[in-house]
Amino acid sequence: MSLSGAHIIVTAGPTHEPIDPVRYIANRSSGKQGFAIAGALAALGARVTLIAGPVHLATPAKTDRVDVETACQMHAAVDAALPADAAVMVAAVADWRVEATDRKIKKGESAPVLHLVENPDILAGLARHPQRPPLVIGFAAETENVVAHATAKRSRKRADWIVANDVSGDVMGGDTNAIVLITAEGAESWPALPKAEVAARLARRIATALDMPHKDRT
Repeated sequence: MSLSGAHIIVTAGPTHEPIDPVRYIANRSSGKQGFAIAGALAALGARVTLIAGPVHLATPAKTDRVDVETACQMHAAVDAALPADAAVMVAAVADWRVEATDRKIKKGESAPVLHLVENPDILAGLARHPQRPPLVIGFAAETENVVAHATAKRSRKRADWIVANDVSGDVMGGDTNAIVLITAEGAESWPALPKAEVAARLARRIATALDMPHKDRT
């Protein structure tokens, strides 16, 4: 099983949305699952562009890493990496950013009011892009009704697959993951596995899908 000749984009980690020069909005994504997927795809021979949010992880072997901080920067990096044969959007991208100030907000008698602006929807935009990859895979971090929410997300975002998981425990930052793979055929539950094994298993599924160009992958 090989991905030789395929170019695959992987996003990983969180995004940091500045509030002022010393503060930002972020989330608990460690980037471990996305980095493991990038490494597993490269191990099968793919040319991997890894677009990484601010994490302190070693770059997987044989991957081209692009470091970004904000959702807007990640969006631009994904566009710049096209065309691609597949995209695996693992990153936990902030839904909103703040109208940031270039001066530190000083503590006062009351909390400051933060004006939020919606960030670009990278997954949905890619699924509708003129250079849309043949296989677009999104991730869904849920805390309840995992299958229902992920199935709805797949339809709403027009992704081919959604990889969903329950993050109500210690998944974000942990070393294991139990996922549900959502496709047009339904939901397939995988047992809790080390993130490296989840990555290897998903990479093999991607290789199988890309090896059948005439079969509907959705």
